[in-house]
Parts: sequence; structure tokens; C-alpha cells
Amino acid sequence: MTAAPNNLRWPTHAPVYGAVRLRQFEERDLPMIQDLSTDPYVPTIGSLPADATEDEARAYLGRQRGRLAEGTGFAFCIADRATDTAFGNAGLWIRDLPAGRAGVGYSVAPRVRGRGVAADALRALVGFGWTIDGLHRLEARIEPWNTASIRTAEAAGFEREGLLRSHEEIGGRRVDLLMYSLLRPTR
Repeated sequence: MTAAPNNLRWPTHAPVYGAVRLRQFEERDLPMIQDLSTDPYVPTIGSLPADATEDEARAYLGRQRGRLAEGTGFAFCIADRATDTAFGNAGLWIRDLPAGRAGVGYSVAPRVRGRGVAADALRALVGFGWTIDGLHRLEARIEPWNTASIRTAEAAGFEREGLLRSHEEIGGRRVDLLMYSLLRPTR
């Protein structure tokens, strides 16, 4: 179990929901990572190079495994709950945890899209997120054209708050992002 600088730890039980479980990345996930790198959008939003070679996929895997130790967040591999086959990635980004917020991100390999995998993974991520003391708000920032991601966020209970104009650079250009959020349930 790795300890992050802020004393957060990797979960002792894999977060699960529906057909998926979230786990650490493993060497056997390299083919999925390479499949994910063939998507034209995914490489523009993270550290996975387009059309990654095996060495580039291995370096990406290593970066994901180090996210918690470096204090940036939890980088999970989305896996089939029954077979443990890798489907994609989901992240809980904790940079704003001192303010009670965390960001979420998710992507699934092209071969498994359209099966609800991302929505199940996001629900598992939300369930895990609410186990973290001091976390009160989860945020997803989504480009307005990305209807699949919008549907995924809404299926997991996220609500649209508004448009962040020219919010960040993606793929070499400034883009607008929709802000979606989910608040911790009151007890």
C-alpha cells in the first residue's frame, strides 16, 4: 500500500460498480493502453502519446502507478469485474482536496465503448471518493461536443453547472469546458 504525501492510501478493497472494478495498472494492461492511444482525442488530454509504442505505453503505465505517491491523485485501471480484463482508466485528482474538491476523469478503450463501462467506472470512482474525509465535491470538466462523456457524467449523477469559456488548452487550442459536479450526499 502506497502512502501519498497527504496520507491518503490506495484502497484495500477495489472499488466496484456494475460490471467493473477499479484496480492498479499492471504490465498485462499494455495492449489496452496501446488501444486507448489510437483514439484521436485521448492523447490530447493526458500523458499518453498518440499511437503509443510498447515502451511509451509502459512509461504511461509507470506514470499512472506513481500518481498517488506524487500526491496528484488516484489513477485506476478500469477492469472487467468478472475477468479482470483492462477496459480503460479512471482518475480521482486530489490537487484541490484541501478545499474539499477533487476532479474526475475517465476514458475507455475504443473496443469497449457503448457498453456502459465508463458510467460504471465513474460510479465506482464516486463511491470511493466519498470514503475520503474532507471531500465534499467532485468535478468533471467536459468539452461541449463530447456527448458520450456528458451522458456518462449525468448517468453517474453529476449535474451541469455552466460553461467555462476558454478554460484550458487541449490539442494546441483554447477550449470551452462544461462544468459538471456531484456533491457529497448529506447524512
